Amino acid sequence: MRMLKVYAEPRTWGALGYCLFGFPLAVAGFVFVVVSLAVSAGLSVTLIGLPLLGLAVAMARGWASAYRGMGRAFLSIDVAAPAPRRRRPGLLGYLGERNGWRAILFMLLRFPLGIIDFVFAVALLAYTWGSLTYPIWWHLLHQSFHGRERHGLQFGDGRFADTPDRIALVVGAGVALALLWPWVLRGLVSLDRLLIRGLLGPSEADLRIQSLEETRSIAVDESVAALRRIERDLHDGAQARLVGLAMSLGLVKDELESADSEVAIARVRELVDAAHREAKGTIVDLRDLARGIHPPALDNGLPDALATLAARSTLPTALQVDLPQRPTPAIESIVYFCTAELLTNAVKHSGAHRASVDVRWVEDTLYVRVHDDGGGGASPKLGSGLAGLADRIATVDGTMDVVSPAGGPTNVTISIPVA
Repeated sequence: MRMLKVYAEPRTWGALGYCLFGFPLAVAGFVFVVVSLAVSAGLSVTLIGLPLLGLAVAMARGWASAYRGMGRAFLSIDVAAPAPRRRRPGLLGYLGERNGWRAILFMLLRFPLGIIDFVFAVALLAYTWGSLTYPIWWHLLHQSFHGRERHGLQFGDGRFADTPDRIALVVGAGVALALLWPWVLRGLVSLDRLLIRGLLGPSEADLRIQSLEETRSIAVDESVAALRRIERDLHDGAQARLVGLAMSLGLVKDELESADSEVAIARVRELVDAAHREAKGTIVDLRDLARGIHPPALDNGLPDALATLAARSTLPTALQVDLPQRPTPAIESIVYFCTAELLTNAVKHSGAHRASVDVRWVEDTLYVRVHDDGGGGASPKLGSGLAGLADRIATVDGTMDVVSPAGGPTNVTISIPVA
């Protein structure tokens, strides 16, 4: 049944269309590359040779767009166009355009593949339908040559398929080809799929650059947000308290200048007590602000800091830490804040009875696994704080995997390269 269902799948007819209609484009692309390179090489001794080569590389990117469009239309391959790179102005700047050269290489490789695809597609269809309809057209030929010596198909001095058994054999071969040719064509275009993805899509370097640009943007946004938060906390907290302290000390100074009675001395004592309380409150605010920038618990290392988190959590939390050496301060800070956020989420939203934190250093990767036995349903796609954690982890090329089915439990695994 599966052999017949293949005829109802768009992938089968897409492969056939790609083999048939991709051949003219393969020929045109190959001719373009050969002529462009030949003319550019021939004129390389003049001033226009290199600019012509640069123009060919630039035009190759347009050809690549056409091939990507054909891949989307027939093979359902949605390959994004490579991101444009900075280059020198003018046609000579395209000589260093890697994506253009990759497109040229694709057109050179696509030409022989296009021939193979086209020949196999035409041959398989011709032999399939020819074999299936052989009794009909053999009968017509037999009637046309009735009374002559030759009957049926003949190769050299031998005679073939001129008896009922042999005719049935030809039809059986046609049935076998009808069942096989969709799979053969789909196997052939798999090479084209690899070429399109490998040469016409973003390269590893492009993806790496894009990832770095995104993480850099996230890091810049986080740093700006952190600076604004610090500025707001200083302005609304510590600064306001210091202003109140200065005013209290000013009143004390005024009272001291006229302190000629026990009532005035009592008033001064009250003002001093108020200033003392304000100073202690300001110290607390500054300490909390500094803790938000760098937790003091990290001064003794990540294991002690996580132990402090687990001890302070209102949810019973088991902790296991296996670190052969100390990570960098940036990684320690990220692991600390992410673990604190995950434990806070478990307390607030999961309804869990217990949690566990497991931190291990395996080869060149630091793994942090936070588990709780709550109701589950956590997902970064819901716009929760998990999305912000994923962005923070991405700044150091880390990843976060959330497994939280409905009904629980929830397992969040953070992987951070430490090499």
